[in-house]
Formats: sequence, C-alpha cells, structure tokens
Amino acid sequence: MRASIRFAIAWAVASSALALAQAPPPAGQTPQAPTKGVVAKGKAPVSDTVLRVTLPRPREADLTNGIHLMVLEDRRVPQVSFSLLIPGAGGYFDPPDQPGLASFTTSMMREGTATRSSQQISEALETMSATLTVGTGAASIDATTFGSSLTEHVGKLFELTADVLLRPSFPEDELARFKQRTKAQLVQQRSNPGFLANELFARVVFGAHPASRVSPTPQALEKTTRQALVDFYKTHVVPDHAILAIAGDISFDEARQLVERTLGEWRKAGAAAPKPTDPAPLETSKVHFVARPNSVQTNLWVGTQAINRTNPDYEVLQVMNKVIGGGPTGRLFIHLREEKGYTYGAYSGISAGQYRGSWSASTDVRTEVTESALRDLMIEIARMRDEAVPANELRDAKRSMVAAFALSLENPSQVLNYYITRYQYKLPVDYWDKYPERITGITAEQVQAAARKYLDATKMQIVAVGDAAKVATMLKEFGSVEMYDTEGQRIHQ
Repeated sequence: MRASIRFAIAWAVASSALALAQAPPPAGQTPQAPTKGVVAKGKAPVSDTVLRVTLPRPREADLTNGIHLMVLEDRRVPQVSFSLLIPGAGGYFDPPDQPGLASFTTSMMREGTATRSSQQISEALETMSATLTVGTGAASIDATTFGSSLTEHVGKLFELTADVLLRPSFPEDELARFKQRTKAQLVQQRSNPGFLANELFARVVFGAHPASRVSPTPQALEKTTRQALVDFYKTHVVPDHAILAIAGDISFDEARQLVERTLGEWRKAGAAAPKPTDPAPLETSKVHFVARPNSVQTNLWVGTQAINRTNPDYEVLQVMNKVIGGGPTGRLFIHLREEKGYTYGAYSGISAGQYRGSWSASTDVRTEVTESALRDLMIEIARMRDEAVPANELRDAKRSMVAAFALSLENPSQVLNYYITRYQYKLPVDYWDKYPERITGITAEQVQAAARKYLDATKMQIVAVGDAAKVATMLKEFGSVEMYDTEGQRIHQ
C-alpha cells in the first residue's frame, strides 16, 4: 500500500504542475468571448499512465446499538481522530417554524452534562490538547461529532465524548449565554453581502425545501427553550443508523473495545432511517436582486438545481465544473479576473448529497462592471453547452482532479472519509480504487452533454446583491427583476 501511495504522490506533483502551467485555449474572436489565454511559464514532465492505486481498507463492524464502526489503523503518528455521523439529527429535520433547532441542540450538548460543566469540558480538552466538537448544518441530514487527541489520551477523550453524547444537561444559564452570543452573530451576518447572496440563492433554487435553509433566524433563536432542545435531542440524537469512523494510532480491536466500553449504554431508539426527498423542480429562469444601499461592489450568484450524489452523471459533472470554475485554472477565473480584471476571483461548485443539490457560480465585481461581468459569466456557461472542451484543456482538468485525489491519500482521516462516503451512498467496495481510471476516461462529449442537461438556460437563477440605484437597471437586460431588502423581504415595485 505504501509504495502505491508514494507513486500516487509523485504522479500528482507532476500532473499538478502541468495543470497550473497551462490554460484553456482561446474560445474565438468575438468581442464578448475570451480574447487571450494565460501565458504558460514553464512545463513539467507528465506521465500519460493512468494512476492506479489500492487504498487501505478500513475494518468495519455493526455494533449492537446500531453504530456502524469503521477503523483505519495508521501507526505513523501517535494520534487518533474520529468522526461520528448521526443521521436524522441535522438541520434538515428542523421544524418549519423553528429553523436552527438542530444546530442549537448540538451546540448546547457541548455546554454541560450531568457530571461536567461547560468550563470543565473545555479544561479537560485543553489539558489533553484534544478537540471535541458537535454540530450540524442548516440543511444537513446528519449531526456530526469530531474529535482528536494523542494516542495516550484517546480513552479519556472517548469518555468525555460519551458524556457529551449521552448525558447533556442543557443548562438554562448556558442557554442564555448561548442565545446572547449567537444572536449577535445572526444579526451581524446580515451586513455581509456574500451571506445575503447565498441566502437568497438557496431560497430561489430550493423553494420551501429544507435545502433552502442556510442559517437560523434571531426569531427562532429567541423562542428556543430548554425543553425544545431536550425534545429534539431525545427524538433525533440516537445511535440507530450512526457511523463512527476512527483513524490513526489504534487497532480495530482496541477501537471496538473502547467504543463498546464508552458508548455501549447508548441504546437503540427504534428510529427509521432518514429518507430525504428532492426539492420541487425549477420551472423558469429568474433574476433576483437584494438592494443593499451604498454597496461598492456587486455579489453575483448564478446557478440551478443539479443532482444527488448517486446520480450516474456525478463525476462527469465534477469534471465539467473543474473546467468552468473549479479553481484558478477554471474558465471563469481566467476570463473574469485575468483577462477582464473585473474581480479578484470567480469560482463554481456542486452540492450533491442525499437529495438533489445545486450547481452555482459566484463572483464579486466592481459595481460599474456588473452588467459586463454577468454577461461574460453567462457566456462561459453557454460555451460549456455549445462547444466541446478542447482536448488539452480537458486533459489538464482531469489530471488536476486525479492529482488532488492522489495527494489526499497521505491523510488517513481523508482516506477514511472516502470510505464513509462509500458506505453512506452504497458505492462499490473498489469505488475509490477505480476513481482515477473513471475520471481519466471521461470524454469531451460526456462533459458537453452534462452541461446541456444540467446548465439549462431556461432554469438558471441569477442572484445579485448591490446598490439598487446603480445596479437594478443593469440587471433588467437579463430578465424581469424581483427585488428584496437586506432582511430577505420582497420589495413590491
């Protein structure tokens, strides 16, 4: 295994150097399309051999309380880390009228137990130089617990983890302090144009679906009671379908004994496996604008619904995304920053989980170039649909992806995360071993077909945040504009 990993690293370094040295060729001579390429400063030797690697396999077992245990032993460093995923305890399952309840509950679990105060928990972690966090995202299916420590302290860390997971007390005084500091954060974030753009984008792409949530509200926080936290905890924080992945300086037998000793009393609740649903499909393209007086720039988000993680097009769409906006060698970065100087950066990304996610591109530009930048961004999206990616550009994008994957294999926690994904989505056992081969084999025809299918102009949503007096008129070129204030309320014109 170690020899194959070392080969992967050497292969990755060479491939990464080429991917950074080369840029996409010109797309034509029309005034609005890219007019020049980035000059390559040098060349690196690159092998055309497809990377082949066999990842170390974690040992796995299903425990009596429902936890699926995965252990990847790696003795190189005297450290152990773990990730615990609890399906059904994430923000996806918040009551519709109380967004944030899951995140409030998981955060408060760390603020006191039946035997330890919040301060005692923090002091114990500091004494061990260990970490322990509990949390969830606003639209996540799972709540997650992360921890790490030196090998000599892993027993104490798991004892502390068990206390936090099994015996949280949700103290009233800690809840009051939590509300005070969290409310300030929730109010402050509304002054951030990037947050406003992200918030509105999620709303217009996902509608009433839980995926539309990006943050709790101050109102939901204020109405949260200790009893609401206790009720959510008892109903959702259960081990029935949990995944516990441990990596580092520990054997499978040692890890199993430790988990059974510390978490053995965490009993099954008979909860059904979560079954998230997809959001309602988008029907038409629209332009949405958040009026933010005196903004000196415009925040732009463009995107649409895409796929879930198990969709057969997932990897093809990842390659497509790498070409258009997956880093500083992506077309959006080169066009909008390097060639036009509109912005410091422009990127795109895919969210794909257990329900249908989204593809989006985003950038922040000077107010006066809002119209030009948005037009050029839309041109690059259309170019993905209308033109096959040139062979050199596609090859460099795929090499960069495989190189990044190869470099990640030096991190045992990342390797274990790959296997968590494999288990969660019921992927083949050798899924990650064959990942480089599958990426390398993706064709320009597949990429263009994916762009045509998923970057549908009739479903594309445009979100902008900026100064209405300077920007609103510019946006009308792209369609009728729906306006909102910075509190997310619709402005009726």
